[in-house]
Amino acid sequence: MRLLKVATCNLNQWAMDFDCNLSNIKQSVAEAKAAGAMIRLGPELEITGYGCEDHFLELDTVAHAWECLKELLLGDWTDGILCSFGMPVIKDSERYNCQVLCLNRKIIMIRPKMWLANDGNYRELRWFTAWKSKDHLEDFHLPSEVSDALSQTTVPFGYGYVQFLDTAVAAEVCEELFTPQPPHAELALNGVEVFMNASGSHHQLRKLDLRNRAFISATHTRGGVYMYSNHQGCDGGRLYYDGCSCVVVNGDMVAQGSQFSLKDVEMVFAQIDLDAVASLRSSISSFQEQASCKTKVSKVFVPYKLCQPFNLLMSLSSPLKIRYHSPEEEIALGPACWLWDYLRRSGASGFLLPLSGGADSSSVAAIVGSMCQLVVKEIANGDKQIKADAIRIGHYTDGQFPTDSQEFAKRIFYTVFMGSENSSEATTTRAKVLADEVGSWHLNVSIDGVVSSLICLFQTLTGKRPRYKVDGGSNIENLGLQNIQARVRMVLAFMLASLLPWVHNKPGFYLVLGSSNVDEGLRGYLTKYDCSSADINPIGSISKMDLRTFLKWAAVHLGYSSLAEIEAAPPTAELEPIRANYSQLDEVDMGMTYEELSVYGRLRKIFRCGPLSMFKNLCYKWGTKLTPAEVADKVKYFFKYYSINRHKMTVMTPSYHAESYSPEDNRFDLRQFLYNVRWPYQFRKIDELVNELDGDKVALTKSTDGENVNVTADGGMGVVAAGSGDPRAGF
Repeated sequence: MRLLKVATCNLNQWAMDFDCNLSNIKQSVAEAKAAGAMIRLGPELEITGYGCEDHFLELDTVAHAWECLKELLLGDWTDGILCSFGMPVIKDSERYNCQVLCLNRKIIMIRPKMWLANDGNYRELRWFTAWKSKDHLEDFHLPSEVSDALSQTTVPFGYGYVQFLDTAVAAEVCEELFTPQPPHAELALNGVEVFMNASGSHHQLRKLDLRNRAFISATHTRGGVYMYSNHQGCDGGRLYYDGCSCVVVNGDMVAQGSQFSLKDVEMVFAQIDLDAVASLRSSISSFQEQASCKTKVSKVFVPYKLCQPFNLLMSLSSPLKIRYHSPEEEIALGPACWLWDYLRRSGASGFLLPLSGGADSSSVAAIVGSMCQLVVKEIANGDKQIKADAIRIGHYTDGQFPTDSQEFAKRIFYTVFMGSENSSEATTTRAKVLADEVGSWHLNVSIDGVVSSLICLFQTLTGKRPRYKVDGGSNIENLGLQNIQARVRMVLAFMLASLLPWVHNKPGFYLVLGSSNVDEGLRGYLTKYDCSSADINPIGSISKMDLRTFLKWAAVHLGYSSLAEIEAAPPTAELEPIRANYSQLDEVDMGMTYEELSVYGRLRKIFRCGPLSMFKNLCYKWGTKLTPAEVADKVKYFFKYYSINRHKMTVMTPSYHAESYSPEDNRFDLRQFLYNVRWPYQFRKIDELVNELDGDKVALTKSTDGENVNVTADGGMGVVAAGSGDPRAGF
């Protein structure tokens, strides 16, 4: 038997904070060595932090990374343990995203990333070059300060693996796992048994299973040990890296870290018999045949043993059931952890939330409550760093610290209901009850006086006084009066956030939390610079449908029972007067349902549909209940308002990224914000197709052959080909 203990980790790094990052790396190495591990794997670009973005273009960033690596190598951190550290490296005139493999105070190999992540949230080609020389390793001359300190001048650089006396180990960096021809395929044929994947993978609802299936697939038919390390936490941007570092052996998960955690360092260990890998490979005839005619990959030989012989004191890791959170749990935990990192690293003394009593702001309040519960739980479990941060932020004295989530919330969470003459008693009450359940310090403020003053000022300037539509005013007047209320709330929120700490004799400031959801952003159903404008927004990339499900879940599992009543209430902005025959409703105002918006968003972003292709897909999806002309009207209506309001995305509050159809303008959904909102060419093509379909429909209804068409009772077209089904039924 060849017994090997390996260690991988979740690290909560902070982009450009080298002291923080180096401290976490050292702690992870120390814990790995103390546990007897022979390999320690850290996440991608762990020394600098993954989210440095254009800081990677600065030579200082690369120089500081080398300084940190030198400090690790001059100490005893790598004595007796193979360590893989992630950092940027400049070779010749190109900058590479690299894994630096170190052992016994020496660099044994530098492995540059060959396939860069360059879609969605990722822009690696902006900062790095992909390594393209696969046929050989090159000599890399270390920076003089490093070479002098280590008495090492050059190191092998490129694509290859490390051959030890008893096994072979290779790096596969993040995106490379997901390419059509991943490196681990030919590395396995070359005898590599241990694969180390350093990653920077962000959280997205319902995404984890895709990642885990990739690890399992990589080793199920080829055999091998797949180690995965990831960042965990907010490293300075919109993303939350969701950890889940793990070890997979021959297609079985044998060790798995947490997906959501407030810890800075979390270690994941596994004890493996590498002979199990050799046994599986030798039993697969096709593997043997392909290995006999493989393309040879360059290697670095290291005369060192990583494995131990048969030893009853070293028990083997067994396959385990993979842990998955429900989407509701992901909403409760991911944004909560992201908020905690932002709060403790920003220097703020707490959060301030305009709490309307509606579904969106109530979801944010519940997420902050979840954060407080997590903090208290980790303190009870003995986490000293979280305890120190909570004492500092909550301004505890005399040895006190948080022991109750509601008490902690009272110190760091401030909610304010900014009501007007248009607000109902129901939303006022719901906001107050939820604030009491969460524990926030709650204010109830009337904004009528400020709104009235602004309207009077406008009347003085123009001689005209606007009226609501229900009182006989025009659409322009009606919208203007709603916008005044919304923007007054934004101004009041930031005033309270800056001055309440002074009132409470606290230092610092409060972070204003936004509460607009992804569907409203997509449709533009919000006022520019209203109370959706904030410092950060934990739900800005979560759909209304998911939020409503979350509210029902949180009412039970977080203990905030009022959320059930909030979820059941029809969504309303309450910006117009309530009359006996009129009550403002969001879906009526928008001219579409939140469920429809979710479908539009997925087709537009995930399936990359323009107006015409969206129309075609929706004819399949909605054809049993709507005619082609009705589908066309809905598609045109959506694109009209999407393009009219796209400019609002340029000023949206930075939001936690959670959904694959987010319209967020900054980096994820890069499209213009000035459109021809008539879409003349595209809409004309839709009209032409509608006319064709109407003609076909008349002809088909006269046909005696009913197998190829389904004409519903209401005249809507169904599936065009019998048994073909909806090609995108899953979106």
